[in-house]
Amino acid sequence: MDIGMIAMSGIRAVDPELLELGLSLPGFVERSETIASLPSLGLLTLAGMTPDEHRVSYIEVEDVRNVDTLPGPFDLVAISSFSAQMNEGYELAARYRDAGVPVVIGGLHATQCPDEAIAHGASVVRGEGELAWPDILRDAERGALKPVYDVRDREFDLADAPMPAFELLDVSRYNRLTVQTSRGCPWRCNFCASSILLTRKYKRKPVELVLAEIDRIRELWDRPFLEFADDNAFVDREYWRQLLPHLAERGIPWFAETDVSIADDEELLDSLREAGCKSVLIGFESPTRAGLDGIEMRRNWKLDQVARAKRAIRTIQSHGIRVNACFVVGLDGHDETVFDAIYDFVEDAAPFDVQITLPTPFPGTPLYDSWKRAGRLTHDGAWERLTLFDLCFEPARMTAERLRAGFHDLMRRLYSEEFTRYRREGFRREWRAAAS
Repeated sequence: MDIGMIAMSGIRAVDPELLELGLSLPGFVERSETIASLPSLGLLTLAGMTPDEHRVSYIEVEDVRNVDTLPGPFDLVAISSFSAQMNEGYELAARYRDAGVPVVIGGLHATQCPDEAIAHGASVVRGEGELAWPDILRDAERGALKPVYDVRDREFDLADAPMPAFELLDVSRYNRLTVQTSRGCPWRCNFCASSILLTRKYKRKPVELVLAEIDRIRELWDRPFLEFADDNAFVDREYWRQLLPHLAERGIPWFAETDVSIADDEELLDSLREAGCKSVLIGFESPTRAGLDGIEMRRNWKLDQVARAKRAIRTIQSHGIRVNACFVVGLDGHDETVFDAIYDFVEDAAPFDVQITLPTPFPGTPLYDSWKRAGRLTHDGAWERLTLFDLCFEPARMTAERLRAGFHDLMRRLYSEEFTRYRREGFRREWRAAAS
């Protein structure tokens, strides 16, 4: 069969003022471009486990409106999309269906909303795609795809992970490629739409498989930059103590997402820097205790970290690792003081990067279920608004318009050229002071 792997890519906000802001705020644009340029590791993984008798193509579509002629011809199309572009994915699926080409859709959104994909003529995978893909190929060859491949009652063993088909990529289009060392996260935040919606437990990929993937990327790309696609990279410290020396030998720069606890382990921070870690993204969520109570489903761990957050940023950056400090603006405990509180926190702690988002009710998350029951969703089903930057709910302690206006104003302040330069010079000050 000729198989088309199609990733819906790109980031677009619905709010016209945000679109205008995005054209003029360097820090915001840089982060958006980084996110938008990542290839679909899920599709590349499925391509890597596809038997050689099939021919596989990897395609990215940023805007269905610009697709006059469907890529192909294909005997089977697999589409991957995040929620904000899901409706465009459905439109593309319907066009292939009308052309007589079977389509399968998978991922976080499809797992939670399978009836939508089916309504647009596609089969749907619910759960980890690796478990369903062999059956999909067999059924597609027989011309008998099932409407649903539900594998949520099973767990994929990352020891069986195939080599992603990185060779399908034009690496010149990307500023980084992704490698996954683990799935899952021990902190179950109520707003988080990550791999915890696909897997019920935290699990790791064997070190030797991770290194094989990295070496494959090195064969294809002269100067690679890696992003570890883990929800919380350094949960298993012993695992990383095994991996880091091998990363250091390879001399590749990389980025990861983690939690603030890494600041407690200065030996680990030294090892991270020596192994090529250039920056880490940490979800602080709130600069104050307000808003943090109850966002975690198991314990209030993040609530307990507030008092040491600034110190942690300085400690991490003093080891030469940039911090991207992330905040969710408009949590239920937030009132109008949150905008200045975030700005003041960032001004004091001076993380190299900062990211602000709005609470976003992704389907399948406890946040979505809670707000739907309470009647607080203002655009339920308008998935194109689930960009992390578009308001789609009724805030608890301020008006929707005040949250929207305050968010826009805070974005202007945080991402201005002057303040961006101040933050980045702050990182250099910490690093120079520690090195002297």
